Amino acid sequence: MTIIMRRFMMRIAEEIALNNECPALITGDNLGQVASQTAEAIAAVDHCVAMPVLRPLIAFDKKDIISLSRDIGTYETSILPYEDCCAVFTPRRPRTKPHLADVLTAESMLDIPELIKSAIESIERISQ
Repeated sequence: MTIIMRRFMMRIAEEIALNNECPALITGDNLGQVASQTAEAIAAVDHCVAMPVLRPLIAFDKKDIISLSRDIGTYETSILPYEDCCAVFTPRRPRTKPHLADVLTAESMLDIPELIKSAIESIERISQ
């Protein structure tokens, strides 16, 4: 489930990026820090998008990431006690080495273009 959700997030992000003339996606993935951030999982996620995916934190130590987040002013937001969709839908025993063929089989039962279209159409833009 988690890998499919991540793939949908990437597809949606790619559509938003294309609509805004962005040449690449950037994530905060860090290799091995959580179950969904193994080399196999990252490869399975990247397979669903055509544009480059940049991961500037990929080899950072967790302490370095925390320090950086404090430096750029995002630390306090990152520790707020809100459950996001990742926490709600994370399985007890996530697959750390997903097989792309299994992911593609599971996704074949979904109307991916329609789901992406629906997500894009429901975007709420907030200006500050």
